[in-house]
Amino acid sequence: MTIPTEAIGSLPRPRTLLTALADHAAGRIDDAELAKHQEAATAETLSRLAELGSPVLVDGEQAKPSFLTYPVAGLASLAPDGAIVPFADGHTRQLPVLTAGPFRYQVRAAQYLRDARRHTELPVKQAVIAPSALSLLYPADGIAGYAREDFLRDLADEAEADIRGCLEGGAHAVQLDFTEARLSLKLDPSGGLLNDFVALNNQVLDRFTEAERARIGVHTCPGGDQDSTHSLDVDYADLLPALFRLNVGNFYVQLASETDPERVLAVIADQLRPGVRVFVGVTDPVDPRVETPEEVRDRVLAAARHIPVDQLGTCDDCGFSPFADDTSTSRETAFAKIAARVKGTALAAEALGL
Repeated sequence: MTIPTEAIGSLPRPRTLLTALADHAAGRIDDAELAKHQEAATAETLSRLAELGSPVLVDGEQAKPSFLTYPVAGLASLAPDGAIVPFADGHTRQLPVLTAGPFRYQVRAAQYLRDARRHTELPVKQAVIAPSALSLLYPADGIAGYAREDFLRDLADEAEADIRGCLEGGAHAVQLDFTEARLSLKLDPSGGLLNDFVALNNQVLDRFTEAERARIGVHTCPGGDQDSTHSLDVDYADLLPALFRLNVGNFYVQLASETDPERVLAVIADQLRPGVRVFVGVTDPVDPRVETPEEVRDRVLAAARHIPVDQLGTCDDCGFSPFADDTSTSRETAFAKIAARVKGTALAAEALGL
């Protein structure tokens, strides 16, 4: 027995890939040339994670435009003026908005998984976007001839196919990115929007067997983009009871950046049910300082005072570069933090006699 540890998903892209992305946007290189750079970056990411001793690998989302928009890349029925997400430092991200139906994914995450597995024999986790996030693409004033109910039915079908394709493609685990959960409480403090999100996600998750859901997890955090967050000021205690209603086997929860982690851990312990595992964040991608393995060890030991060790895992608080153009954290810093997480988790396991 040991304590499992996993990355969340995205890693900063290497300079060669960032240059290729800029060249592709300017029309200087074609899709095939960009794909070569993305594959090289993916292969290097997997190799470096393996060298650090990561027991489960991720592709670092090197080929995704963002953790959120990958399924709709190339979709013609989109306009750019969707919902705006404000971050604490003043910058914003704007989502696209759907202009016509039916809604169909243009890219499925299984494609990224297949590409990654060509370069490694180690287990690979695949991140997918939660259907609740994509529900924000539907405009508030509706779409003529395409009711919201029809959109949500199509969305559920597409999200199920996205997850199922990864499970059938041999993913070690599939992680739903649910970063809009905490933000929803800022948009609607009553919790109504959050409850709608949980219900939609469970509508999809209930289509899987118990054995399949054991390989499915959900990640939550207050956002992490350009070293800023969108909802860290929202009380975690208002989110966690709803989060743990999700029918998944694994929960990946941001914790390292919390001001009172002991309080959060107590709430998690109250919500914990048998048969699930909680991966607690022990490194903070928004903080430029690299944690030491000893700091990570102590964070794990603190978590083990609240969560049974056979239900405990560790992760990073968030992805390091959820949008391809986010260069606020260097690639070297990200790998240094991951090294600290892997080493610190091993130190904690040793201290616990595992």
